[in-house]
Amino acid sequence: MTGPKREEPVRLTRIYTRSGDHGETSLGDGERVAKTDPLIAAIGAVDELNAAIGLALAAELPGPLREPLEQIQNELFDLGADLSVPPETETREHLRIGADRIEELERLCDELNAGLATLKSFVLPGAGEGSARLHLARSIARRAEREVLTAKRQREQNPLLGIYLNRLSDLLFICARVAAGGEERLWRPGT
Repeated sequence: MTGPKREEPVRLTRIYTRSGDHGETSLGDGERVAKTDPLIAAIGAVDELNAAIGLALAAELPGPLREPLEQIQNELFDLGADLSVPPETETREHLRIGADRIEELERLCDELNAGLATLKSFVLPGAGEGSARLHLARSIARRAEREVLTAKRQREQNPLLGIYLNRLSDLLFICARVAAGGEERLWRPGT
């Protein structure tokens, strides 16, 4: 019997399983854990972040943002897999989020930020629908980072996951600025 093809890594024939009806779920190695476990909160926050990026992609965005954001959605699935499968079951080579992905986020930050005006105040979300959706994704990325770091206190994990999410939130901030097209709303103290 053969498994799914490489281009078909997962095959879902039935969406409901009833296995989580009593407040537990399975990790990638089959271990059952409470749905309230900090690791499950981290996985859920990463899933929510992926959905928020999808919501941003459903809006009108400048062309240079689309391809990187679509790639990041795939990487967030890899990040969730890193969280779901304990590192002791894999070798270092099998970790899905590596330093190269963080370096690519940094490269994108530098590239996209180069064309933006220097900030002289805090940015208020809401300068257009695409920009506002990216700011929402950015704030979810920050929460996902906190959830991953909280889970790391209880379970060993790929040490690059929090760093990846930190860089991603920076990139999403820059993407929101790009999507605003120079029409940013800036914070004015005391108003």
